[in-house]
Amino acid sequence: MIKNNTDVLILSPHTDDAELGCGGTIIKMLETGKKIHWVVFSTAAESLPDGLPKNTLRDEFLNVVKELGVKKQNVEVFDFKVRYLFEERQVILEKLVEIRKKMNPKLVIGPSLNDLHQDHIVVANEMVRAFKSYASIISYELPWNHVTFNTQFFSKITKEHVKRKVHLLNNYKSQIKKNRVYFSKEYIFGIAKTRGTQIGAEYAEAFEVIRWIIL
Repeated sequence: MIKNNTDVLILSPHTDDAELGCGGTIIKMLETGKKIHWVVFSTAAESLPDGLPKNTLRDEFLNVVKELGVKKQNVEVFDFKVRYLFEERQVILEKLVEIRKKMNPKLVIGPSLNDLHQDHIVVANEMVRAFKSYASIISYELPWNHVTFNTQFFSKITKEHVKRKVHLLNNYKSQIKKNRVYFSKEYIFGIAKTRGTQIGAEYAEAFEVIRWIIL
């Protein structure tokens, strides 16, 4: 099998997770020419506000990747039922192993092993099973799902990166409609400022390190 040699694999249990956790870093990586492959496991159709089409979150996510310039062949969106990913654990693992063999990513970014959301922890566990011996693995921060989070790794980002992150997240009109506080400009700038302060930078995003391999 010919490997694609992807630089970074991004894993989102739901359509908006990676943008919320590390949107600034994704923007920064793309600016520096990193090759990314992005996988979403659930479009959370059952969690949409009443009256919205079932494909709303899928379309909102596709608007995000289009805005970022990510090619269609580097995006995979599955429709596993929200809050029931545990029923598909083996299928998810097998898909990740298939991606590992095909893409050979150097870095995998996904949810934290300390994330309490039932779908997020499934993706986190299968991510580790699939990639622990093959790639560096770090986890993005979603504070509303954590009791603890180890800020072991930081990505410096600029004010422009944070502004673009806010703009990306504005694509998720369905979630803004639900008054999700973590979609607000104030929250996004606030957490970036807090993490930046920890490392003497203006803005940053924080990650947990699961496995770091020096090539």
